[in-house]
Amino acid sequence: MRLPNFAEGGRIALAAIGTQKLRSALTILGIVIGVATVMMMASIVQGLRSQIMTSVEIAGPTTFYVVRFFSQTPLNPDNLPREVRIRPVLKPDEARLLNALPEIAYSGIWIQLFQPLAFQGTRTQTMTIFAADDHYMEMQGGLLLAGRFFTQAELNAGAQVVVLEETTARTLLGARRALGATIHIGGQPLKVIGLYRTPENIFQPPTQEIAAIIPYETGHRYFRYDDTNALWIVARPRPGVSVVEAEDAAMVALRRARRLRPGDPNTFDLITQDQILDIFNKLTGVFFLVMIVLSSVALMVGGIGVMAIMMVSVTDRTREIGVRKALGATRREILWQFLVEAATLTLVGGAIGIVFGLGAGEGLKSWLGFQAGVPVWSAMVAVGVSVGIGLVFGLLPANRAARLDPVEALRYE
Repeated sequence: MRLPNFAEGGRIALAAIGTQKLRSALTILGIVIGVATVMMMASIVQGLRSQIMTSVEIAGPTTFYVVRFFSQTPLNPDNLPREVRIRPVLKPDEARLLNALPEIAYSGIWIQLFQPLAFQGTRTQTMTIFAADDHYMEMQGGLLLAGRFFTQAELNAGAQVVVLEETTARTLLGARRALGATIHIGGQPLKVIGLYRTPENIFQPPTQEIAAIIPYETGHRYFRYDDTNALWIVARPRPGVSVVEAEDAAMVALRRARRLRPGDPNTFDLITQDQILDIFNKLTGVFFLVMIVLSSVALMVGGIGVMAIMMVSVTDRTREIGVRKALGATRREILWQFLVEAATLTLVGGAIGIVFGLGAGEGLKSWLGFQAGVPVWSAMVAVGVSVGIGLVFGLLPANRAARLDPVEALRYE
């Protein structure tokens, strides 16, 4: 019996939308905005998660890092807490010490710089430059397109040379030949010896694209940098050695080199890829929760609109309700009819919101440059939530319609 009622209620609701276009459009607008927001936020979170996972796979899930002090938020280098100031700054000798361990396949010290690049009047915004070594692409991925990477002599001497990212090279040099050109990074002249391409799907925040690689000693010698937040040692275990074993070996070696006693705490921190992912998951979780709350406000407004229009509908159709009751319709059938009408209104809003959410997902994919496809679960949740809102907020007017006295309803004008 409910199936005919559902179909009938759906037809009546669609007819009401057709006859009261403006009122119905305003009613479901909040539902559309809320559902589209939920789907768009799910797209952003999933897209970011996909890019981070790709970057982890490129760097290797076993890669770990040694830092002066691990903090989930960057520390102010000009006002460091005492617990950070008492810790020694990482040194190249410590990276070489780890590199000599039998458990470690590679260890190197890197600096992250933020500087503008310039060439003959053309200047970029502030971009990320890594001061590293000739193992950079092995650890981070990428492809050397032309020229070469650093020689050992250049690494040792801190030569003023640079391997330039191809997009940055086109921006700076245009059609000119890049190899052999002298560019300026933060005012320092450097000769371009190579061109490389970053992995297409590596995660890079906007305005922080990795534009160039220079030798570590060059970065250390010619640039100011934050030795707490932007200096670290990258390490990778040998094949067959677990991350835990490699970390233990690195910890013992560093403690011994820093002359720490058995009861002394470490004066450095070790970070694994799992910890980085865990931090990212917490951040995106909070971000997603905030967006859900914001979109819920829009859904709540839409639900109140549905309740309002259904109350008006009950008033407008009081005589119709009286006729139906006089012909034998039960309170349960009247209640069900108006609930179905409310659910149909919100279902239409949810469907439109899904269409907008899909479009927004595609737009984000193009704008942010990563895979931001809308998760299937978000569409299913959106439909369920929109129908649920219709049922919840339609309950009061439906109950009011079901309680109308048939005699009084028939007298209503």
